[in-house]
Amino acid sequence: MKMDIYQVDAFSDQPFGGNPAAVCPLHEWLPDDQLQAIALENNLSETAFVVPEGDVYELRWFTPEVEVDLCGHATLATAWVILNELSDKPKVLRFSTRSGELRVSQATDGLAMDFPAKTPIPCAPPEGLLAGLGIDTAEILATDDYIVVVESEAIVAGLNPDFATLKKLPKRGVAVTARSERFDFVSRWFGPNVGVNEDPVTGSAHTSLAPYWAQRLGKQVLTAEQGGKRKGQLTCELIGDRVIISGKAVLYMKGTINL
Repeated sequence: MKMDIYQVDAFSDQPFGGNPAAVCPLHEWLPDDQLQAIALENNLSETAFVVPEGDVYELRWFTPEVEVDLCGHATLATAWVILNELSDKPKVLRFSTRSGELRVSQATDGLAMDFPAKTPIPCAPPEGLLAGLGIDTAEILATDDYIVVVESEAIVAGLNPDFATLKKLPKRGVAVTARSERFDFVSRWFGPNVGVNEDPVTGSAHTSLAPYWAQRLGKQVLTAEQGGKRKGQLTCELIGDRVIISGKAVLYMKGTINL
C-alpha cells in the first residue's frame, strides 16, 4: 500500500520556520495502531490524518506517543494541503474532530482557524512546576495546560526546563508567556506528557493564551510569537466564545509512505 505524505511548516511563510507537521490524506481510516506507528516514524510533534466524508473532513492528530484532542498547527497544515495540493477547494473547510467541528477559511494573512476559546482559571502552582521551569515566581492559571505568566520575554527566551520534572505534572503541557515589545505577547510550550518536550508553535495553546491576554490588554485582536530557537507568528481574534487563529504555511516536502 502506498499513501501520500506532506510535511508543512505551519505559522511561517518560509521553510525552516514555524512548526512542522506531517499530513496524510486517506481514503478510509487505517487501524489506530498503524496511525500511531506512522506518527512515531515521522517523529514530528504532530501527524495529521484526514479522511473526506461528504462535505466534511474527519481529522485526527497524533504525536509520536499519543492521539490528542486538538492541534492547531497540524490543522493549519492540513488545510493548506487540501487547498493547495488536493482537488477540493471549498471556501470554508469543515473538520470533524475530537474537539467538535473546526472551520478553516482563507484570510488576508494566510488561513484562519475557528476554535473554541478556553478561559484560564487562576490556581496555585502544583509541586514541581516552578522548579521544573527554573523560575521562582509567576502567575499561574490552568485550562488543559498550565499557563505560567512571567514578567518579561527575556525570561521566556531563557528557559531551560527540566522535562523529567514537568512530565510528572497532571496537565497536558505548560505554556509560559509574557508581554512583548514586538508583539502583544510571546510564549513557549512544553509537553513532555504527550511526547513533545517543546513545540515550536502550538495553536491549541492559544485558545487559552488569547483569552487571557485579550482580557489583560483590553483588545480583541492580538499578535503573538511562539518558540525558542525555532519561532512562528500568529494573529488571534476573540469573537464571543471562539478564537480565530490565523497564520501562514509553506510546503517543505512531499513523499510516499510504503506500508
